[in-house]
Amino acid sequence: MLAAMSPTPRPPRPPGAAGARSGGDACPGTLRLHRADDGALARIRIPGGVLAAEGATALGQAAERLGDGELHLTSRGNVQLRGLAEADGPELAELLGGAGLLPSARHERVRNVVASPLSGLDGRGAADIGPWLTGLDRLICGSESAAGLSGRFLFALDDGRGDVDALGADLALIARDDGGAMLRVGATDTVLTVSAADGPRAALLAAETFLGAARDTGAWRLKDLPREVAAALPGEVLRRLREAGTDAVTARHPRPAEARKPVPGRVGDSALAVDVPLGRLTTAQWRLLSGTGGLRLTPWRGAVVAGAAHGLLGALGSAGLITGPGSGWAGVGACVGRPGCAKSLADVRARAAATVGPPGRLPVYWSGCERRCGHPHGEWIDVVATPGGHRITHVRPDGPGTPVTVRDDPGALAAAVASARGPRTA
Repeated sequence: MLAAMSPTPRPPRPPGAAGARSGGDACPGTLRLHRADDGALARIRIPGGVLAAEGATALGQAAERLGDGELHLTSRGNVQLRGLAEADGPELAELLGGAGLLPSARHERVRNVVASPLSGLDGRGAADIGPWLTGLDRLICGSESAAGLSGRFLFALDDGRGDVDALGADLALIARDDGGAMLRVGATDTVLTVSAADGPRAALLAAETFLGAARDTGAWRLKDLPREVAAALPGEVLRRLREAGTDAVTARHPRPAEARKPVPGRVGDSALAVDVPLGRLTTAQWRLLSGTGGLRLTPWRGAVVAGAAHGLLGALGSAGLITGPGSGWAGVGACVGRPGCAKSLADVRARAAATVGPPGRLPVYWSGCERRCGHPHGEWIDVVATPGGHRITHVRPDGPGTPVTVRDDPGALAAAVASARGPRTA
């Protein structure tokens, strides 16, 4: 088992449009803190979102002793600690390193791996991808060249159900029903088929091939590559796989249009799934989540508890977590906003909380500025703070709809958001 200024939302950036960067990769990590308005910020990479008890305990202690008392979940199944003092860096590194969360200092910001959170728990995937996760993380940490990846580069390990393959990762390794594996290189419907045993090594080789192709472009991710370079990359990966003795061929496998997250509630015989309002967990909630079973954080700012008694579900609901599909918080997300972010034009988390109503058909994401940090993929309602109010846009895979700006009147804003989301269907 598994042990992201115009009057409408920005269209997808053309390949190569912003590939050349004027500075280095500024993504925060555990060993390199980021200065924010509410103190220093640490982003702890947790491959696949999988946390053992020792690591979960250390994270809770760090949030309580050094941070703002909360654990902030990210859209990649990682954890952010906020409100740190910059002088706390060495103590934080010692605490988390001692719990096994820093297996390689040189690679700590590039261990960006999302994985199907229900793999091996509900019997619906083609394979349990736990061995892939362990193997890929070990290979990344053992590769000198992989240390040169950006902190934004993303691997996805999908057990065949299509959940994390839909998240737009740079490289996706997907389980096949016949026991094999498929490797998707960028945003293409063409995949490279390999054996399951060769999957993690093929994913690492593809990442190293990207680094070579990106050397003179300044690209951090595959979508930043010039169009012709991106188009040639799968073929180059295939050539290098065969050169290394790996039996690989090309096939067609369209990327799923929608990423389906775990439905809150019971999962199989011994697991539970919950969503976390706005991705914020108090240390008390964190202890409740992580104290009874194996914890898996999801790319949808939720969690799966493996090996948990079903009686825990009621306690999690009483603690303020989302344990069923009827919650008004279902599908509601937001960036940190004010006062934590200097670029934000509003306290969007407070705005989101003030407008929570019946669950809607579409997810809604509140952003304090045009960057839309952490926004979802696929179809969603985009709410962005502007100097004139909040701009509401229906984002679809084929492009955004017509935006509507609503002044900062709570009632009017709540009504407009509810109308845009539409009623939830049974």
